[in-house]
Amino acid sequence: MSATIHDVATKAGVSISTVSRAFTHPEMVSAATRKTVIRIADELNFSISRSAAALKSGMSLRIALLLSGRSSSWFNATVSEGLNDVFHPAGYDLSIFQINSRQDRKVFFDTLPTRSNADAVIVSSFDVDDNEVARLSSLRVPLIGINSASTNAFSASVSIDDSQGEAIAVKHLISLGHRQLTYVQTQTANSLFFSVQQRKETFMELCKKQSLPQPHIIMSLQPRNQIADIVSQIIAMDSLPTAIVCQEDSIAVPLIFQLKRSGVRVPEDISIIGFDDSTFAEDIGLTTMRQDPLSMAKLAAEMTLELLNDEHIESAQRIFTPQLILRSSTGVARQVS
Repeated sequence: MSATIHDVATKAGVSISTVSRAFTHPEMVSAATRKTVIRIADELNFSISRSAAALKSGMSLRIALLLSGRSSSWFNATVSEGLNDVFHPAGYDLSIFQINSRQDRKVFFDTLPTRSNADAVIVSSFDVDDNEVARLSSLRVPLIGINSASTNAFSASVSIDDSQGEAIAVKHLISLGHRQLTYVQTQTANSLFFSVQQRKETFMELCKKQSLPQPHIIMSLQPRNQIADIVSQIIAMDSLPTAIVCQEDSIAVPLIFQLKRSGVRVPEDISIIGFDDSTFAEDIGLTTMRQDPLSMAKLAAEMTLELLNDEHIESAQRIFTPQLILRSSTGVARQVS
């Protein structure tokens, strides 16, 4: 990642304005200070032309990406890749901020005006507060959502239709004769509202609408070995479900492995369906709902650049339709006595 004017100022031990003057008004800076600034800029491979453009426009040429969870997870890593594919050629740096609670989110939005280090803010997968939206609006900083729960709060957004995807998944299982369904999720350690929660809500609503028996909801409360805990809860049930709907592939893939180790056949005993079509889903034969975070992120980045250029976006809220990918982890429901 290219060095910024802030990096040069920090290493030189001077203010950002001093670095600015060293390039744009050298007569206002002592010869020794200017020499130091130029030397450090060269060491950091700092682009003077890029800096001058930023100083002239009053922009930081930096986009803030707010992520929750591990940045190395399939979804987060793919989103980062897609954004960087568009922003880097356009001369923008991508800065990642880890947000694990509402308090973390509040601190970010409270301090952004004083830092002034982001021209746009992208929120991935969780909600935002009305006050935070208003604050960015007053600063004329675009707010873009990727798979975020409250799309209407954003200047632009891209998202997967979680409800439609979950409905397709459940209807697929019902078409195979499944009536005893279980929903599996992992425990989140923070207070944010995530878009994936819409999947469980749709699952519950559809089970009720289809007059299915009351479904079980399994969630691991263990900070570690969550999948092993989930398997233990499944094995301990009075009657095994005929099908399990997983919140996401990161649960479904290891769950298949560990169920088989416990003597449970997939799909003969239990069918399993995921959501994502992520890494290893095809390798293990996981039936899942496919989404494409790479394409979504690239579109979000393109709309961000349009907003920064004061261009009109014809359709600022884009919704992607998930696709059912049929593989070997789902099959006809076993006979239940």
